[in-house]
Amino acid sequence: MPGSLHLNVNMKSSAAWSIGDVARRFGLPTHVLRHWESMGLLAPARDRSGQRRYREADLRRVALILMGKEVGFSLGELRTLLGTGNPMDHPEILQRHLTALTDRIARATAAKELIEHGLSCPVPFEECPHAREQIEARIPAP
Repeated sequence: MPGSLHLNVNMKSSAAWSIGDVARRFGLPTHVLRHWESMGLLAPARDRSGQRRYREADLRRVALILMGKEVGFSLGELRTLLGTGNPMDHPEILQRHLTALTDRIARATAAKELIEHGLSCPVPFEECPHAREQIEARIPAP
């Protein structure tokens, strides 16, 4: 049909970004991406002049690495988890971090509730029975 636009929806994106583009996009220094590459966490393509060219899959990988770091995975653990193509191949690492993350969430929730209570409590914080109870519960037994 004359004047109509045809779109090939099966075409894969050929967009590629430089290391600087990716670093800015994620708010990272470029040396972090180079370090991750040296550790085997990233493997961006190279153009004819040898410059790194990051594609969509690389962006997803950077996002996944950042998510892993946010929950406490070391770069070595991330290399292990991502090295097989399926992080579920390493349930012992995942379970250990799930336990730690669950504990961290519980402590953060308790702190949040204490702050919320403190903001609405008419009693000075040092005299508040609820605050005192929460604080004393965190004192380790001898």
